[in-house]
Amino acid sequence: MKPWLATLLLIGVTAVWGWTFVIVGSAVAVYGVMGFLAIRFLIAGVATAAVWGRHMTLRTLRSGAAIGLILAVGYLLQTWGLKYTTATNAGLITGLFVVLAPIIDRVIYGTRLHASAWAAIVLSLIGMTLLTGRLPTELALGDLLVFGCAFAFGTHIAVLSHHSTRHEPGALATAQMIGLAVIFVFLWPLTEEIVAPPKEVWFALALTGLVASALAYAIQTSAQRVLSTVKTAVVLTLEPVFAGLFGFLLAGERLEPSQFLGAALIFGAVLMSEFAPLIGGRLARKKVLEPPGS
Repeated sequence: MKPWLATLLLIGVTAVWGWTFVIVGSAVAVYGVMGFLAIRFLIAGVATAAVWGRHMTLRTLRSGAAIGLILAVGYLLQTWGLKYTTATNAGLITGLFVVLAPIIDRVIYGTRLHASAWAAIVLSLIGMTLLTGRLPTELALGDLLVFGCAFAFGTHIAVLSHHSTRHEPGALATAQMIGLAVIFVFLWPLTEEIVAPPKEVWFALALTGLVASALAYAIQTSAQRVLSTVKTAVVLTLEPVFAGLFGFLLAGERLEPSQFLGAALIFGAVLMSEFAPLIGGRLARKKVLEPPGS
């Protein structure tokens, strides 16, 4: 897969995730969150296993399930944290994964970052701040839990970048979905009464299970074979941009001019992460090819 195609596909994934914010919000208003997550990832696990299960090996299953566990921790901390903090704080703090992912990648795998990567990270953070409306004025328990979520999401991106080149991507995505399903099915009866979803929730379950989970994580796993950790993290910051856009278009939510500016800065960060290294490389090659004294 070409890097430009991987970037476009990953942008498509963030658009789907942003769209499902509106749909999932309506679904969990009438059905339990843990039950929703359990059924969502059961659907995703069955779907990915049906397509890529024949490529599964024990080594891939172990690696993918462990990576899925990291992602599950992120989902759980985010869900728990939202009970004790505002959506604004949660949105901004969760976005810190764009900083944490390359730092974790550096600590664990020794990956170095170019100046353009740090510039893209800073630009996306500024955009995220404008998009969410304000900086947190005080930190509560929920904020710390959501920071743990950001750390888990950043770790997931860094670890997936490392393992995606070592396994068949579809099988690795399948193992992640299986790991998530096992965890949420185990936690479901411990946290909620097990009841069948009402009929109005099944569309959201099918959409998030098949498209926003099975297909989306298969694409992300494939894309990270050719995209760096920092580029992946920057692209994924588009999720709240699309969430705000679809909330504006579908739910009638209001967006302030500063939020549109924030969205534009995040798009700019994505473009910077995509093209700045190419431009820098061409300039460096041109300088090398220039004769002395020219």
